[in-house]
Order: sequence, then structure tokens, then C-alpha cells
Amino acid sequence: MRVLVVEDEPRLAEAVGEWLRSDAHAVDVVHDGAAALERTGVNDYDVVVLDRDIPLIHGDDVCRELVEDGSGARVLMLTAAAEVVDRVTGLRLGADDYLTKPFAFAELSARVHALGRRSRPPVPPVLRRAGIIVDPARHQAFREDRLLALSKKEFAVLTELLRADGAAVSAEHLLEKVWDEFADPFTGAVRLAILKLRRKLGNPPIVETIPGVGYRIP
Repeated sequence: MRVLVVEDEPRLAEAVGEWLRSDAHAVDVVHDGAAALERTGVNDYDVVVLDRDIPLIHGDDVCRELVEDGSGARVLMLTAAAEVVDRVTGLRLGADDYLTKPFAFAELSARVHALGRRSRPPVPPVLRRAGIIVDPARHQAFREDRLLALSKKEFAVLTELLRADGAAVSAEHLLEKVWDEFADPFTGAVRLAILKLRRKLGNPPIVETIPGVGYRIP
């Protein structure tokens, strides 16, 4: 998934970002509300991990604007305030979930996963197509009962291809969902990942290239 972390404490922000990247998400990190709205206006995020008390534009106002703009991103609000009234206020603003600091990274990851499932059209917990099985929860992929040794990027690309249910997936979509803001669209990162994925999937070839459109698993 594509995740935006909005946290003004740099060390915590980077720690959260690295934890979520280790969980195979594409993660962007910003440190204030103005930057958060700028990024959400440009990128299509599945989940926004939003600290409530951030500079320039308060987290409450960021959350409110995301809701009013019809953003499809789910909002996980972070706060040091543990009072029930604070949690209720955040949820009434439109936040989808609420996590009090300090928190366990494992719980944060589980909540991000849960919100990410809600931000997209429902799909089976295990994806199956053309003899390929992908289990996102266990981060395992198989072809004809053969376990595939995929990198995080290759696994994420394969997941997006299976989610498309036979439709073509553009390179732009893959960059948006699998890579973060530092990915250079001119480096051929998607093409290289597809090449490596094809090698690991083996024969017969299963990932098709649709010229001018993208890639698909028919």
C-alpha cells in the first residue's frame, strides 16, 4: 500500500516509516500539516498516519480537509492524549482509527493493514489467478505449489497484478502503489521489477506486456 506518515518528531517519523517499509508498504514522510495536504493533493494514498498535534496546520484540520475533499485515504490519527473525549473528537472529525502514544509498532502495522483493506474495493484475503497464489497477510506467493522467493517490491507488484483480476495495470499505477516519492519515473524501476518477477515466476511466461498500456496476468 501507499502510506503517508505525518509526524513532527523526526526520529519517530523515520522509525514509523522504516517499520512500515519493512512491512512492504511504500511510505512517504512529512513533518507538518501543510506538507501533508500538499502530498495528499498530489499522491493517491491508501492510509494516512496522522499525528494530531503538528505544526503549520493542525492535524484536526488536515483530517477535516481530507474528508471534505473526498480523499479515499483512511486516516489513522496518533495522539499523546489518552482521554476518551480526545479520541471521540478525532473520530468525529472523520478519522477512521485512533492510536495513543506510546504505541507498539506491531499494533500500528496491524491497524494500517486493516485500514488499507477498507480503502480499496474488497478482495479475497488470498489472491488466486492462473496458477498463482498470493497471501498478503503471510507475505507468501506460490506458483503451482512452488514457493516464490520474491523481494518486497516484486511481491507488491505481483499483488497489484492479481488485484487487477486480468485487467492491465499501468506502470504509473505500479509506481504510485509500490514505490515511494523518491522513485524516479525515468529509471525503469517498474520494467526492471517486472523482468525479475518474470524470471522468478518461471515458465510458461504469465505476465503479459500490453504496449502503451501496462502489464497483466490474463
